[in-house]
Amino acid sequence: MIRIIMQTTINKQRLLTHLFTALKKAYNPADPINRPILEQFLYALCRENATREQADEAFRTLREQFFDWNEVRVSSQRELEDSLSELSEPDVRAQRIVSFLQEVFETTFSFDLEPLHKKGVKQAAKQLSRFQAANDYAVAWVVQQSLAGHAIPLDPPTLRVLRRLGLVDEDQNDPESIRASLEHHVPKNKAPLFGDLLSYVAAEFCFEDSPNCSACPLRLECPTGKTARETVGSSRSSRPKPR
Repeated sequence: MIRIIMQTTINKQRLLTHLFTALKKAYNPADPINRPILEQFLYALCRENATREQADEAFRTLREQFFDWNEVRVSSQRELEDSLSELSEPDVRAQRIVSFLQEVFETTFSFDLEPLHKKGVKQAAKQLSRFQAANDYAVAWVVQQSLAGHAIPLDPPTLRVLRRLGLVDEDQNDPESIRASLEHHVPKNKAPLFGDLLSYVAAEFCFEDSPNCSACPLRLECPTGKTARETVGSSRSSRPKPR
């Protein structure tokens, strides 16, 4: 049993090494942007289920089209939806943004969450999780990006890639336990890059339907990619030879 666990760990480490090496040749995102806690939370609401480029554009639009966060809070949902139109479910995101800003304002009479830095990572994360707009992804994002904690945000596209790579078992569904396992294998200083790389693969190759395994940089190590290659090879070999 111990031997099997050790072998699984070794396989995961080898795959992770290959992931960083292969993907950085194809996609090398800019360093994370240092933002206040409140803005990182709002950015997370844009970033979940979206690429970095899509989230950057949506967040930039919010900053440019509205005078400040209070104007965002009191604006109509339709106005916010228009600003978030390039993202999936703009109506849901708009509701969460307004809900979050309203709750922060009612709690602090401001839009400043920087005092959370003094509470420590665990207590700050616990307080963030109490907001109605919060979920595991948003809290993990802020912990990673603003609170200097080790957390890997997980959304459906990221989990899809992780499962197909074999880094997460198909029957694993609890985000907290999945993150704990990943954080054991991925160093803290590489966690932001890890998330960006997985998001890139999900958007460019690892589609939910009909993934483009043949073009994916991870195809040589990915179990799903190997199966796809074997299926194609078997299909070709079974074709009748032309006369």
